[in-house]
Amino acid sequence: MDALIIAAGRGSRLAEAGDSKPLIKVGGCSLIGHVMRAATRGGVTRFVVVCGWMGERVTEAVRNIATDLGLVAECVTNPDWRRGNGISVLAAKGRVTSPFFLMMSDHLFDPGILSLLKKSPLHTAGVALAVDRRIENNPLVDLEDVTRVLETDGRIRAIGKGLTCFNAFDTGLFCCTGDLFPALESSLQKGDESLSGGVRELAGTGKALAVDAKQLFWLDVDDARGLGLAREHMRGGPE
Repeated sequence: MDALIIAAGRGSRLAEAGDSKPLIKVGGCSLIGHVMRAATRGGVTRFVVVCGWMGERVTEAVRNIATDLGLVAECVTNPDWRRGNGISVLAAKGRVTSPFFLMMSDHLFDPGILSLLKKSPLHTAGVALAVDRRIENNPLVDLEDVTRVLETDGRIRAIGKGLTCFNAFDTGLFCCTGDLFPALESSLQKGDESLSGGVRELAGTGKALAVDAKQLFWLDVDDARGLGLAREHMRGGPE
């Protein structure tokens, strides 16, 4: 399967750790390197990476990692990388084969989550999101920043960072069909440039699935605390 990786943002909250967040080292390997290696173990054979801030450096790193893995990687530039992350996803329209995985360059994860997503019934939906139902005292989650999900019977009913009624967290790992792109375009027309906006469009027609991540590891490395947790988890990782 193809994997679409969003690696366009600047990551200003981690500026002290490095100029480009995807290239920050954890256990001797860049964040995006960890993501690509985990994706490969989860069945990915081709990558499409959307770059923005410091795009040339990220592109060079991605190509080197892909060469090491013996796989193909295509890098796409999003000149509007300062805008919502839905814009970065749309930059890859026409570049990925459906179904495809969608992931973030700063979310570390257990490859087993991709195996769970592959089993989701995408013939009845446009997107399947791996969710973490551990919403109480989850030590790896920043409640102030995490995207929250309300799901019932395996269908997403609502998604967003400001939800007050929720029963799961968004892990940042998706399995998608091409239906995601028109949903993002519809969301954009309404003024919402986020990936969550596109998911909300699909959820409104019952086409957004919630897949239980089964308590497998995932971590959003978005600030110094997250980076510390990542380094603790990845201690002794690949050089």
